[in-house]
Amino acid sequence: MKDLINNLKKEIVTLSNKPTFIHHSWFVKYHLEIVEKIALELCEKYPHADKNLVLILVWMHDYGKIVDYDHQYEATLTKGKEKLIEFGFSTEMTKKIIAYIKLFDAKENLSAAPIEIQIVSSADGASHFVGPFYHIFWKEFNKWSDGELIAENLRKAKVDWKKKVVLPEIKEAFNKRFQFVIESFGTLPEKYLE
Repeated sequence: MKDLINNLKKEIVTLSNKPTFIHHSWFVKYHLEIVEKIALELCEKYPHADKNLVLILVWMHDYGKIVDYDHQYEATLTKGKEKLIEFGFSTEMTKKIIAYIKLFDAKENLSAAPIEIQIVSSADGASHFVGPFYHIFWKEFNKWSDGELIAENLRKAKVDWKKKVVLPEIKEAFNKRFQFVIESFGTLPEKYLE
């Protein structure tokens, strides 16, 4: 299983670095690797979680975005499934991974989802509050007005926090980061010295 995961990871890194992918210049270092690190820390807190499944979900959760940005959800379910089979994952494991990604993408009631989904969803949401994630978004969508960018980043941050970040350890560890990010997008405090 370890070799399968490593080969899948190498493939995702290669695909993510292609200039045809809008986020190619930063996606691996400032998103996928951060999601992996957070997810692995969470696996230490939830040792009953299937660590291999968590790692596969980390590297597959944005597969559709990488290979077909405009149809990313459908691409994960079709091309992602094909890629997993091609790499040698069993039919049963592939079905489980795709089903989990589908639940993950729905962003509904994730706190009741299997722990592996909770871990990856929380790690994914939290990763957006680390490093230059939102700042690079501005660069890539530079045709948008300042107001559109601010509104979209604020919307995304709030959705991530409310729907994706479901584990209490992440809520506690990332609360100050979340507050800083939403303030950065215009949700200003009543007072600044308190």
